[in-house]
Amino acid sequence: MEFEFSAAVIEWRGPAPFYYADIPVEDSDDVKDAAKGLEYWGQVPVTAVIGDTEFTTALFPKDGRYLLPLKDVVRRAEGIELGMTLEVGMDLRRAPRTG
Repeated sequence: MEFEFSAAVIEWRGPAPFYYADIPVEDSDDVKDAAKGLEYWGQVPVTAVIGDTEFTTALFPKDGRYLLPLKDVVRRAEGIELGMTLEVGMDLRRAPRTG
């Protein structure tokens, strides 16, 4: 994995899903540097691993850092609950082409 970090599970009443892994500022800064040219609409496409579960999603920018959306299927598979601290592995990936 290109990035490995610990992140707290938070709830934010923005767009669904409501649960995110709050990526630390230092790691968010590193992701921002590495993601130049990969981001779309401010989001960064990634493949992430938590426990035994690998999934694809896009990081959501919030207050100068990134949030990793935690899909319901990932939360159920790994027993993730609000307030937990997760060990996350993550690789950046190219956004899918449309059209």
